[in-house]
Amino acid sequence: MGVQEIADKISARVASAGFDRSVKFDTGGDGVIVIDGATISTTDAPADCTIKLSLDDLESLISGDLNPTMAFMSGKIKVEGDMSVAMALSQLIG
Repeated sequence: MGVQEIADKISARVASAGFDRSVKFDTGGDGVIVIDGATISTTDAPADCTIKLSLDDLESLISGDLNPTMAFMSGKIKVEGDMSVAMALSQLIG
């Protein structure tokens, strides 16, 4: 699954959730997904919180196969910026 397919999956969950912050998933060379409120983009932009992880781990996270807390504790996910935003988002996509 590519970045665009993952962005499409996230879009359906975020659109109706009332999420009002911005988060960037940075998968390195595979691309980025930026969530800004209900808007999803694959164009790099500043965000309140940046979550760095591999594309495979992002796919597992979105599908529910990867626990966000365990992934963070084991170093699969690195969070920069406002950690509370990442925690709020995990409630939507986890």
